[in-house]
Amino acid sequence: MANSGDKTGWLPPFKGFCTDAIHAGQDPEQWKSKLVVPAITLATTFKQEAPGEHSGYEYSRSGNPTRTCLEKCVAAVEGGKHGLAFSSGLAATQTIINLLKAGDHVVTTDDVYGGTNRYFRRVASKFNLEFSFVDFTDLGNVEKAIKSNTKLLWVETPTNPTMKITDVRAVSEIAHRHEDILVVVDNTFMSSYFQRPLSLGADISYHSATKYMNGHTDVVMGLIIVNDDELRDKLYFLQYATGPTPSPFDCYMANRGLKTLALRMERHQQNAIEVAKFLEKHPLVEKVKYAGLPSHPQYEIMQKQATGCSGMLCFWMKGNLQQTKKFLSSMKIFILAESLGGFDSLAEHPAIMTHASVPPEQRAQLGIGDNFVRLSVGLEDVKDLIEDIDQALKIAVSS
Repeated sequence: MANSGDKTGWLPPFKGFCTDAIHAGQDPEQWKSKLVVPAITLATTFKQEAPGEHSGYEYSRSGNPTRTCLEKCVAAVEGGKHGLAFSSGLAATQTIINLLKAGDHVVTTDDVYGGTNRYFRRVASKFNLEFSFVDFTDLGNVEKAIKSNTKLLWVETPTNPTMKITDVRAVSEIAHRHEDILVVVDNTFMSSYFQRPLSLGADISYHSATKYMNGHTDVVMGLIIVNDDELRDKLYFLQYATGPTPSPFDCYMANRGLKTLALRMERHQQNAIEVAKFLEKHPLVEKVKYAGLPSHPQYEIMQKQATGCSGMLCFWMKGNLQQTKKFLSSMKIFILAESLGGFDSLAEHPAIMTHASVPPEQRAQLGIGDNFVRLSVGLEDVKDLIEDIDQALKIAVSS
């Protein structure tokens, strides 16, 4: 199962991304009343014609018509064969880790999302699973970290929050030279529109759909996409057996969000490029990292494996903790809040907020310090966003 799956005889339903996003899994003919927009099916159980004879649905945890529409659509836009939806990104993470057994070893990105870091270190490790956190920008680190009991490489690219880029194809080739090592790529920061890890050799593409895939800051959800039939069956069994399934209403909302994903991501990128360029020239900014600018250290890799870049960027202020806090509290359009990927612009202090659970020594090593800020650039008028950042920086440094 250490390959990306047999695609023989299988193709996504349409050629164009936007066509897939709007039509895949949405055929009105599947509904007796020919609904153009999929129904929100709230039923928890479904009538059977005879014991064991059903129409494809038995109990809503094992399958739901609204969830099916979403799962088919997300598989198509990711260029994958099977999609599975979960009640949160971490629920999807836990399901993937449940593929492993006691004694197995996972190699993961050192700058992995704080919630993933916390789950690996403080929860999953209690079940005799071993985790190594390494810098995936150096492929030699990945090679050295693999052991005889390694079963999973967990890639996050770009990383959250310092925007490191991993060469997915190269890491997948390293993993698949070994027997039974799966490659998981957290594609949350890029969305299916800008990056398709399965086409680069990964076995599992994963999203916290709470972010760009839904895109409206109103749904918590996780998504997994795979090509391999056997791997899909194992994940589906875990989804059914452990129960981390999303509600029909949330599935409806996320399915709706996918319809504008391409348009949203283009605007996120346009705005983020302008904001990043502005910050690069700002006298009160020490350093900026945006994967869509040539100044990023892994820019060439990004150009090779992605078709664009999202609205995520980070920067280091020329200031101390109090000045950084003042900057964040002085913003008028950017909202001081956790999460990312919605239509609204958000700003946060990772060391205090999203990555507070990461050990202090690891944060220091990664550069997640007192003057470090993460921005999720939204869809507002970019001139207003730039003016907001500028006025807040001036207030913070003069305080």
